[in-house]
Amino acid sequence: MRRADAPRAGWYPDPESRTNLRWWDGLDWTDVRRAPPSGAEMIAAESAARFRASANDFAPGATRAASAAAAATAAARPAATQSQEVIREVREATRSEIERAAQMFSRQAAAARQNWTPLITEYTNKVMRWVKIAIVLGVLAFAAWLAFQIFAQASLFDWIGERIDNITDQDSSALPALTRNVVQSSR
Repeated sequence: MRRADAPRAGWYPDPESRTNLRWWDGLDWTDVRRAPPSGAEMIAAESAARFRASANDFAPGATRAASAAAAATAAARPAATQSQEVIREVREATRSEIERAAQMFSRQAAAARQNWTPLITEYTNKVMRWVKIAIVLGVLAFAAWLAFQIFAQASLFDWIGERIDNITDQDSSALPALTRNVVQSSR
């Protein structure tokens, strides 16, 4: 709450307990509480207000007269009405402070949103760049693995084919000698 909007310091009805008065220091409620004034205290306060009003009547100048009229009006009003006015003033000051705080929060939220958007975009771009690099490296690794598999299988098949050829070549070279032996023994 702004200091200019706050009611002046004094005893006011306690917002938490309607049976007591509580000290308002001009900005916030304190922990000091007291019982409401007795009838004698009310009469003394009214007579003091009248005395101040009559003393101001003898003072020269319009301001003294105005303050005397205000004091007389305040003294004529019951304490409950005065306390209701103070409570109304405190509520109005609180509402205006809440509205001011909400406006300030809205401005700060908008500024934060404007500051965060470039950061989010910047870091999103960096993350996407790393994701793209990872995808490219994954594709290259897969292509290398595939090429190795093809080469390894081709080499394996070539090796197996060479071994089979060697075996069949050895058998075919042994076959004519065997057939010669068989043919010669049958003669």
